[in-house]
Amino acid sequence: MRRVFLAGGATAFAAMGGAGAVAFAADGSTDTPSAAADDSASPSPSASPTRGGGGGGVLATQTITEDFYGLTTDGRQIDDLFTLHSKGVDTAPVVAAAQAFLAGLTDAQKAKTQFSLRSTEWRTWSNLDPGEFKRQGVSLADLTDEQNALGSALMTAALSADGLETTEKIRRLNNAAGVMLGKADVFNDELFYWTVMGTPSATEPWGFQFDGHHLVVNYFVLGDQVVMSPCFWGSEPTRMEIDGETVSVCQEEVEASLAFIQSLTEAQQATAIIKATKANEDMKAGAFADNAVVAYAGIRATELTPAQQRKLLAVAEAFVDRAKADVAKVRMAEIRSHLADTYAAWMGGTGADDPFYMRVHSPVVWIEVDCQAAGPLGGAYGKTRGDGPTQLHIHSVIRTPNGNDYGRELLRRHYLTSPHHH
Repeated sequence: MRRVFLAGGATAFAAMGGAGAVAFAADGSTDTPSAAADDSASPSPSASPTRGGGGGGVLATQTITEDFYGLTTDGRQIDDLFTLHSKGVDTAPVVAAAQAFLAGLTDAQKAKTQFSLRSTEWRTWSNLDPGEFKRQGVSLADLTDEQNALGSALMTAALSADGLETTEKIRRLNNAAGVMLGKADVFNDELFYWTVMGTPSATEPWGFQFDGHHLVVNYFVLGDQVVMSPCFWGSEPTRMEIDGETVSVCQEEVEASLAFIQSLTEAQQATAIIKATKANEDMKAGAFADNAVVAYAGIRATELTPAQQRKLLAVAEAFVDRAKADVAKVRMAEIRSHLADTYAAWMGGTGADDPFYMRVHSPVVWIEVDCQAAGPLGGAYGKTRGDGPTQLHIHSVIRTPNGNDYGRELLRRHYLTSPHHH
């Protein structure tokens, strides 16, 4: 057992030895001295990270006070996967939208919302509801209609039409379920929080985070390079009648995952399926699991036919296509370049309505699709935790392994190679 101190320095808690922890110092201490100084000047997290894994019910084995190494297979990063070079992404719209959003805040709101680039706020996100996990920043409820319009413009500049629709449906379902169960004070469409890290710039690194129940977007920008991870997409329920309309969300990842596993032969499924049964919660790299160490498992893409490989890539596309088209194009090219080292792992059944867990894992991408048991909104669809996992409660996450979540590897290289940071 080890004892670590949270960023505020006043509260301590004990955690069992966490996978992937190589050193235990303040976040960012392995980078430049100026970067570490930024961390110490940042506001401290408003709540202790007491849950990890799936971000819902597993005690954390890591904390934000540990050095960031990123998700790895053995505790060691693979070098030279991510480099500083032109990607041809048009980041001007998102820079302008972020500048306008900040300019539209009051001084008091801006003080709550804008953090240093190296702030631990990057890593202090959770899919838990705001009653269980208190956020930093300003919520949609804190903002005027005009300010919310500026926030919407920022999201529009960052996400594709599919990404925008997904965020809106997650919030809409969250609100409808909250109203139905008389819990709208916690579960609604307004308690989603904005934070901005650094200063929006065409040349210097910066980013933003949008964080709330079942919805987290981390978006890092450096010149014309974008890293949109970690991102958490989920819902409970995933389908509901609202005002006479059936609203459903997170179906792309479910359908793509099932299409992939069902395309495999019996022999291939025997390799891909690492567990025949599905637990209530199987996610390995949710909130507060930035340094998770998970070995490759399942079937390797080299064992698949070209058609099956395309179905595997389609799972990634379901997530990646929530970014703007030029960002998604660069990201999918990166994922395809490591296809030979990509693995797919499965737990649970393979039928159309079966609850399941799917993982896509390579040196540059980590994706989990996890059908969960009923949570606090299970009453909205007539389920309890004891009923077991269901496709009506989905948690999913996409990450960039080997240190580039939050654009951290690009940021490290920027600090090392830019003369004005020396």
